[in-house]
Amino acid sequence: MPNLLITGGAGFIGANFVRYWNEKYPNDSLVILDALTYSGNMANLSGLTDFSFFRGDIRDTSLVERLLHDHEVDTIVHFAAESHVDRSINGPDAFIETNLSGTHSLLKAAKSVWLDKGSGKPHRFHHISTDEVYGSLGPNDPPFSETTAYAPNSPYSASKAGSDHIVRAYHHTFGLQTTTTNCSNNYGPYQFPEKLIPLFIINCLTGKDLPIYGDGMNVRDWLHVEDHCRGIDLVLEKGRIGETYNVGGGAELPNVAVIDAICAGVDAAFEHDSQLGRRFPDAPAARGKKSEFLKTHIADRLGHDRRYAIDERKIREELGYEPVRTFEQGFQETLGWYLANEDWWRATMDGSYLKWMASNYSERARRT
Repeated sequence: MPNLLITGGAGFIGANFVRYWNEKYPNDSLVILDALTYSGNMANLSGLTDFSFFRGDIRDTSLVERLLHDHEVDTIVHFAAESHVDRSINGPDAFIETNLSGTHSLLKAAKSVWLDKGSGKPHRFHHISTDEVYGSLGPNDPPFSETTAYAPNSPYSASKAGSDHIVRAYHHTFGLQTTTTNCSNNYGPYQFPEKLIPLFIINCLTGKDLPIYGDGMNVRDWLHVEDHCRGIDLVLEKGRIGETYNVGGGAELPNVAVIDAICAGVDAAFEHDSQLGRRFPDAPAARGKKSEFLKTHIADRLGHDRRYAIDERKIREELGYEPVRTFEQGFQETLGWYLANEDWWRATMDGSYLKWMASNYSERARRT
């Protein structure tokens, strides 16, 4: 029976993975390690009981060693990371500490328990990374493949690139059994409302501006979080040790197209449910107006990558992966979740976070 340690298991992707794994493999043992910083939230795990939770820092190597030993862990799935590019521009130190030093701490603990003191039994250190490590594509460039040269352009992507390299080094130097996945933009339930889709849904509901960087034509590939979890599952089951796999959603869209889908989706929801107007009286849709009137263009983000696109042939041909959801289907499910879980996002968006967002975007607006 596999025993998993899931780092960052109270965050967005980590919590969705816990839910996915718990449903598919109910007999497996799950140990969650999360520092519960601003985006970690125990409410993301509500309704689940079959796991052990430890609040702690992945940089605490001795703590990780104890967890691996005491719970006989044979698989680490490493989600814990600082991941918001805007925050990395304003404060890069936390990204270097968590994403690079934290990953190294986990690798040291895994090597100590599984290799230096262990029996040599099969194990796996699976590292979750991002397509942002590959840099930016031109409009006609081929999508990122696993052999694309790294060219990170933000403190966030640079810190993730460094963590990818050190995972690779621990496999090739010490024989640690590792795999890595580089994913595209995730969306879905429980996503902290600093990322585009949840932030703009909530802003439409509360009548706040929809701040669009530059011309809004930056292109991303959109991956529903449950499809991402399925991809990780396949890599853990059948992936080749030491290999990297790109996981994409097959939905390459400019930001303005995503924003238009959000506005149209919210407006349609209000048309079909009269209760929404009473619940969200500040929404333009509550007054029969279009949510698109909230759109406002602000100064572009520093070093803003123009386009990401994923070539996922390797994981598809080797492991049989393909995304189950189209973007249209996944977005409608996500919108429905945020409409049904107002208590969750209102509690998540506390005053300190809203103050940070207001300061960040107002400063950018003054520079336009």
